[in-house]
Amino acid sequence: MIHTIGIDIGSGVVKTVLFRDNTWVAKRSERIRRRDPMELAKLGFDEVLEEAKLKPAAVAYTATTGEGENVKFATGHFYSMTTHARGGIFLNPEARAVVDIGALNGRAIWVDERGKVLSYKMTSQCASGSGQFLENIARYLGVAVEEIGPLSCTSQNPEKVSSICAVLAETDVINMVSRGIPTADILKGIHLSMASRLAKLLKVTGITKGLALLTGGLALDEGLLAALREELVNEKITGLTATNHPESIYAGAIGAALWGGFRHGRLKELQQRAAA
Repeated sequence: MIHTIGIDIGSGVVKTVLFRDNTWVAKRSERIRRRDPMELAKLGFDEVLEEAKLKPAAVAYTATTGEGENVKFATGHFYSMTTHARGGIFLNPEARAVVDIGALNGRAIWVDERGKVLSYKMTSQCASGSGQFLENIARYLGVAVEEIGPLSCTSQNPEKVSSICAVLAETDVINMVSRGIPTADILKGIHLSMASRLAKLLKVTGITKGLALLTGGLALDEGLLAALREELVNEKITGLTATNHPESIYAGAIGAALWGGFRHGRLKELQQRAAA
């Protein structure tokens, strides 16, 4: 019985999961909110162990991903693209694409049935297709983050946001508000703009059929999911179906824990061979 922990430090949230072999045992997520991510990583580590009634010595491998390469108590670190790919396949074995939408950027990852990355494309850091951008707009509009998706889905006449620069896009939104554009139409326009970039990433990557699983901080935004489904049709990628999972936010941490277990097993094999 092998216990592994995966810690995904994002720009806005720290996610921690505990696995026993390939079984998910415990999870924690903490919004950073100007707190030290390293301290939150340790807090998540301690809390999942407490829930499982385990001591730190029981953990065979603690793997980090995202911005977690400086977590001092970790055993190793994995690149977030590979962890989201593996975590996505764990959450939905039918997925052949993972669309990771984080606080700062988005990326489309083409994967095989084992979670191996075949190809990928990423948005630029300055693009207005990020979680942080959407959160800033929601704050300006006076909308709670959890209300963004449902409100967007009520839009009857979305107002298109054309700018790829976050600063210019925010200016577009300010102008829309001054013109009296309904909040729902503004949010749907933003979702369509973000979804258009994600659909193009999928197309350029070569992913044209199968199931695309959304992961990351915006994965559960139903307005964005609906917009992406529309844009896949507009891009004529009709063989690809976009979906999410209730635990999509944990994909990176899940992948880190699973890759940590795999690496632990390989290292153990090498040690046994050397001792033979």
